[in-house]
Amino acid sequence: MGVPVRRLWVAVLCGYLAFGATLQALPAYVPEKFGGGALASGTAVGIAFLATACGRPVAGWLADAGWSRPVVVAGGVLTALGGLGQLLAPSLIILMIARLVMGAGEAALFSAALPWVLSGMRMAQRGRAAGWFGLSMWGGLAAGPVIASLIGDRVWWVVVGLAAASALLVLTTRSDPGRIEPLVRIRRFRDLVPVGVPLPGATVGLAAYCYGTVAALLVLRLRADGIGGDGIALAVFAAAFLVIRFAGSPAVDRYGGRTVAAVTVTIEVVALVGLALVGEAVGALVFTALAGCGMALIYPACVSMTLDRVRGLRPGVSMGVMTSFWDLGVMVAGPLGGLVAERLGFPAAFYLAAVSAAACVVVCLVFLRQRRAVSPR
Repeated sequence: MGVPVRRLWVAVLCGYLAFGATLQALPAYVPEKFGGGALASGTAVGIAFLATACGRPVAGWLADAGWSRPVVVAGGVLTALGGLGQLLAPSLIILMIARLVMGAGEAALFSAALPWVLSGMRMAQRGRAAGWFGLSMWGGLAAGPVIASLIGDRVWWVVVGLAAASALLVLTTRSDPGRIEPLVRIRRFRDLVPVGVPLPGATVGLAAYCYGTVAALLVLRLRADGIGGDGIALAVFAAAFLVIRFAGSPAVDRYGGRTVAAVTVTIEVVALVGLALVGEAVGALVFTALAGCGMALIYPACVSMTLDRVRGLRPGVSMGVMTSFWDLGVMVAGPLGGLVAERLGFPAAFYLAAVSAAACVVVCLVFLRQRRAVSPR
């Protein structure tokens, strides 16, 4: 029985379109409904990624034991409940709780679906496959803000509907063809974080801080400083991201994840410095597009590095933990970037993100040297 790749792709896309739409809606929704500033808005965006970071290893752990399908279904249901909670939240605290529920749903949705998909792929094709399937998640994160911009006040009902559609799509698939196996008991730290995962995780986490800064603060920066382009900036980021992800994913298998990560994140450094300095709309949109290009291939590059280092053992847990580093980076970027923006101004927040990107490049280069040193063993 084959893996229902296309249906899983669409299911994850629907869930992350819902999640992505909230990224566009929250920066205006929080101040208008609850009176919060940049710090509150950034925290509302980032806190969902705390639940996502905690949930991914658990989802991967269950997927490795053959429980992919019920976990993915649960992800769609939790995402819908989180969206409904944000719509009906009477206070900022309830909104934050709803964000945590939605984040847990997103973790279950993608981190159980990806190992299910990769179980039907040869090792040599997994970098490309992860890049293509990852378009369901990143495409949703990128295109969701566009949907939110187009539909305005109805966005929260659309969020709930998209998440419900995600759950229904998975419910209509046949059972996970993988055999149900006993769950691996977690007795020590290495059972939860396999050897070989932390360094790719650090790479993707540092890059994620850059994405989190763009997601939480770009719209606010363009509005507050009167630059313009705030209505389409995230759409421009999305378009550049998707084009490069679709066209460039084969480069991961061809040139290796380390090389691709180092090159593309260098582009991100340039883009973030440009966003800190720019003072007019056209330039802001150019640097926004460049930022999308710089982020496009970091995830498949880190999937390739992770799978290479763990040699195919426990791929669900390994990728779940690695992706959790991404969530942690985005989570930190929201409140920390918001705090820096309130105290020192928005340009300072983007300079800090550029420093994070530069640190990511350094980790990649160190990782390259370390990998060459141990490869003969």
